[in-house]
Amino acid sequence: MKTKKTEFPFTAMVGQEVLKRALILNVVNPKVGGVLIRGEKGTGKSIAVRALADILPPIEVVEGCKYNCDPKKPDKFCNDCKALQEKGEIKATKTPTKIVNLPLNITEDRLVGSIDIERILNEGVRSFEPGLLAEAHRGILYVDEINLLEDNVVDVLLDAAAMGMVTIEREGISLNYPSEFIIIGSMNPEEGELRPQLLDRLALQAEVTGIHNVEQRVEVMMATREFSLDPVVFRDQHRDKLKALREEIIRARTLMPKVTTPDSVLAIITKIGIDFNIDGHRGDIIIERTARTNAAFEGRTESTPDDVILSAEMALPHRMRKQPFEEESFSAEMLRRLVRKYETDGIR
Repeated sequence: MKTKKTEFPFTAMVGQEVLKRALILNVVNPKVGGVLIRGEKGTGKSIAVRALADILPPIEVVEGCKYNCDPKKPDKFCNDCKALQEKGEIKATKTPTKIVNLPLNITEDRLVGSIDIERILNEGVRSFEPGLLAEAHRGILYVDEINLLEDNVVDVLLDAAAMGMVTIEREGISLNYPSEFIIIGSMNPEEGELRPQLLDRLALQAEVTGIHNVEQRVEVMMATREFSLDPVVFRDQHRDKLKALREEIIRARTLMPKVTTPDSVLAIITKIGIDFNIDGHRGDIIIERTARTNAAFEGRTESTPDDVILSAEMALPHRMRKQPFEEESFSAEMLRRLVRKYETDGIR
């Protein structure tokens, strides 16, 4: 029997507040649109993602569904669940939210799934082996070294992210299934940049750097040592904090539909998008959505300029225009100054 690996507790992570908040906000509201984690090796990027497993609330699924269909959303049922619905045999159950790892060497068939053409032709039986995108539906798809993915895999991810659906066509046979997931990618910028199309699809960016505070570095070493000596005992020490954070996330999800963004805050969002020369409207939409999500996480029903600052610091840097080999020119200090100015003086 396979033993579940004990992951480093999310609440034991030292520092990296922007990264932790970006991940939490995506868990609260999957429609935020994913996270790109940039940083050198050894800065805890993959540890943070794996640690999410302990704070992810379970999801309700159709019993026996290999796509994790939501019993409350029949309009998004897979073909198997549609058949069950016609027979009145839909049963609901709860299951843990999955974190699915996407390896760099993945084949397209392993990613989207494969159709057994021979069995269909010989036996008349529809035979389909689901891929990782089916497994990741309503969960998290994690891609380490996302900037090194093959172009054909990136194209499939872009299509799935845009449509919320995967379509497979082989030898005149077509099949589709739902695939909505939170995509989290991590990368070391020294190993190359990410394709612009995929970069734009990742809503938030968290820059992870080594900790330079002596006390925090000591804290990291001590926590790592305790965890390596006995992972189970160390995790148990954080059980209450993990439970409290999970409950905060559930409360925030419940509050989300009630959270609004005042017109004055909407005006600030659009103005900073113009000031920072951001192309298109995706950046504005992401900032507003993230600001509302942060308000919900903090127990408020209205987003504020402070929520905008927090959201824009994660949503704008990778969307700014830059020339080849040019460094990002985003200034968090300028962002805060502009938001405070518009908050005080209004938009003219």
